[in-house]
Amino acid sequence: MTPRYPVYVISKGRAGRCLTARFLAKDGVPFRLVVEPQEEAAYRAEFGDRVAVLPFSNLGQGSIPARNWVMEDSAKIAARHWILDDNISGLYRRYGGRKIPCESNVAFRACEDFVDRYANVAIAGMAYFMFVPNKKKFPPFFQNVHVYSCILVDNGILRDNAIRWRGRYNEDTDLCLQALSAGFCTVLFNAFLAFKMPTMTMKGGNSAELYQGDGRLKMARALESAWPGVVETRRRFGRAQHVVKDNWKQFDQPLVRKADFDFSKLPARDEYGMRLEQVKDVVKSPTVRRLLEENRR
Repeated sequence: MTPRYPVYVISKGRAGRCLTARFLAKDGVPFRLVVEPQEEAAYRAEFGDRVAVLPFSNLGQGSIPARNWVMEDSAKIAARHWILDDNISGLYRRYGGRKIPCESNVAFRACEDFVDRYANVAIAGMAYFMFVPNKKKFPPFFQNVHVYSCILVDNGILRDNAIRWRGRYNEDTDLCLQALSAGFCTVLFNAFLAFKMPTMTMKGGNSAELYQGDGRLKMARALESAWPGVVETRRRFGRAQHVVKDNWKQFDQPLVRKADFDFSKLPARDEYGMRLEQVKDVVKSPTVRRLLEENRR
């Protein structure tokens, strides 16, 4: 099992520490690692033929040009595409209220299968590991919210509605707001999670260009300017941060089922072949030990 849609990783300045490419390669996930021309040799030394070279470099617009190139490139071969940041170390599944490492190919495919049952999902993706608690009762996904870093994009919906990556800051929030304002849905999965390194904890990327000095204030103000009345700038967690009005609740459009998909034929439960396996000699968590025992029965 591999993803139905092409997987792209955009990277800059991290040839020797591209976490996302490492875990995808380890799990046997087909992917393209998108880099600028001046870094081609360094990335090829690490990842060989998986490297795709952009036709431009150092445009000073962060990752926006690379993201739009990926959209155009993927549209030639598929209806959707995955686009991942380069500082994700692995994917996890919520199982029995716990967050457990899982096989990446299966995680991608399960998310794709869900999205493909609906006609109006413009953007989907996996939530951050750090934002989903270890508790049993938690929704498998949120609807019509911000999706970030590990993103599944519908090429046709974005193309037909002139929705593009744009600006210089908070590009993922802006893209989701464009899609939601056009009447489409976003889906943020909590059933599968991406373990992403916190912003500015890794060298490389666009950190030096975007986040230094008063970069966070500029980012928040730029999004507020693009979405007046929808976004405002507040001070949260000791720094300037953008805030979407009513915590995204203003976007209440429902998911629209595809007419040609028979929901009655879905199995009551589909584990996609996954089984919980013990990989360490000692399992400290009582909850995980219990889940292991239940899985062995």
